[in-house]
Amino acid sequence: MEKRRRVLELCVDAGETLLANGAEIYRAQQTMELIARSYGAEHFNAYVLTNGLIASIRLEGADEHAAVRNTPRVDMNLGRISAVNALSREIVAGTVTVEAAFARLAVIRAMRGFPGWMMALASAVAAACFSFLLGGSVLDALTALAPGFAVGLFTCRLARTRAPLNKLVSNMLSAGVVALVSVVCVQLHGMAGLSCDLDKVIIGGIVSLMPGIALTNGIRDVANCDYLSGTIRAIDAVLVAAGIALGVGIVLRAASLVPGVYL
Repeated sequence: MEKRRRVLELCVDAGETLLANGAEIYRAQQTMELIARSYGAEHFNAYVLTNGLIASIRLEGADEHAAVRNTPRVDMNLGRISAVNALSREIVAGTVTVEAAFARLAVIRAMRGFPGWMMALASAVAAACFSFLLGGSVLDALTALAPGFAVGLFTCRLARTRAPLNKLVSNMLSAGVVALVSVVCVQLHGMAGLSCDLDKVIIGGIVSLMPGIALTNGIRDVANCDYLSGTIRAIDAVLVAAGIALGVGIVLRAASLVPGVYL
């Protein structure tokens, strides 16, 4: 009884960690099945959705035991996904006991990402690179450093709030920060007699907000016949894009009403 409960709990914890950090549906389900089978499960079923999972196990001839877990999205950390995959391979190889696996999984779940200043710096560099790649000049790319850095700091701050904002609202605010800083920088360049393309600066800044992983995983889920989860991820990507568009549009509309500001 105790072993069955612990194995099921380990499977569910591993699946939850994968889902919460952006893994595909099939990866979470396959990992759970491999772990259960490696610890002697005679019968194991898992039903995985984008934000939750259900699993049942029968071990050593006992009755089936089931678990349901809600899985809200946390800060995405692909390093955790890689670490869980590595742990599952060691479990399959038979080199990790159940309790040792729990200890390893606890360490993986506690893994932290890069510090906020580094994320903000990466966001700034990404904004400059994308601005240049999408047709901007060198000046446009250098200007995009400011909104990229600003939105990086802003999103890191939002992630640390005790009561997380709705995804649509948070993306709208983040895109608004990009647009606001971009407008200010372009106006300052204009006062200095420099010509800068506002569109290219804003585009570079908002690229880091685009739901690339959600959209890609949605397509992969549909390709793997996980139609419900794929649809959920696609809707999630559309809502993120809508929030970005609203945030930029509202700021640009407000800026156009300010005397002396030319967009």
